[in-house]
Amino acid sequence: MARRSTKMTEERPTSGVGTTVTSYDVARHAGVSQSAVSRCFTPGASVSPRTRDRIMKAVDALGYRPNMIARSLITKRSNLIAVIVANLGFNPEFTGTLSRLFAARGLNLLFYTLDREDDADRVIEQLWQYRVDGVVSAARLSERHIEQMTKRGVPVVFLNRVYDTIPVNSVCCDQAEGERWLVDRLWAAGHRRFGIVAGPDASIVSRQRVTGASDRLATLGGDPPRLAIGDFTYDGGRAALRALAVGGSGMPEAVICANDMMALGCIDEARHGFGRRIPQDLSIVGFDGSAPGRWASYDLTTVRQPTHVMIEAAIDMLVTRIEDPSTLTEKRVFSGELVIGGSATIA
Repeated sequence: MARRSTKMTEERPTSGVGTTVTSYDVARHAGVSQSAVSRCFTPGASVSPRTRDRIMKAVDALGYRPNMIARSLITKRSNLIAVIVANLGFNPEFTGTLSRLFAARGLNLLFYTLDREDDADRVIEQLWQYRVDGVVSAARLSERHIEQMTKRGVPVVFLNRVYDTIPVNSVCCDQAEGERWLVDRLWAAGHRRFGIVAGPDASIVSRQRVTGASDRLATLGGDPPRLAIGDFTYDGGRAALRALAVGGSGMPEAVICANDMMALGCIDEARHGFGRRIPQDLSIVGFDGSAPGRWASYDLTTVRQPTHVMIEAAIDMLVTRIEDPSTLTEKRVFSGELVIGGSATIA
């Protein structure tokens, strides 16, 4: 019995107005094989610079665009990566870096956002409607969701999310280390009354940062810090500072915020709501290293996460596991960078 061909990427249309340009047309125009054209559009495939140049000139001349849907039927790869993020606490710079670095690998992104970090059912159900090759999650998923991905053969890498009970691939900034740096420098400058502005209860990143700062203060012999809950937003930071100012002890001497955006809200509330000078009357620090914190009006002292390095590591881990599902689970932890600004008096 004759074997049925599996080449389904394109048909060979006759040339003419309105016909679809195929890789066969490009190959004929460039004087190369059709397989050479296919390799030119396959990430990681080998093709000589001279041949690639000839092919790309033919592509431009004919207006060719590869049929990625048909290609995925043959390769069993969609080149689609799902990215899951939580709305609150999301750093916009993260999006641009992810998109740029994934595009350099020939991969396309589907972005999903969670209103609450611990409520991913809706997104996961949508996820199965697409043949994604892998998932990068900057939000915490349940063990049930992770098991579903494992059963479907979809690798997942977590950014700044860690699990102690199950093996998962993750890339993290050392949150506790960064908080120790901030607390030690503030303590050495003579600060003794501390306030902490936490993020939402559902945020594991906030919990790690708050715990890191609180534990370090306890080690140094300080009084327990006053705690206010924010929502990772600028307005949430302003409201949190007002909450910290209420009570017998009054305003703290130093405020440690779980992210930069809340720190910026605290700075403006201190200045415009309470008439305090920063940093002479009140020291305020953040965590993330976001662009607004570098604005001259804020000059925020913070811990900058190595976003580019972390995303590069996450992409490497994910692509490796897409190509070889038997690769062992891996965790990578990176140190942040202490950024000394003018928003805090530190030693």
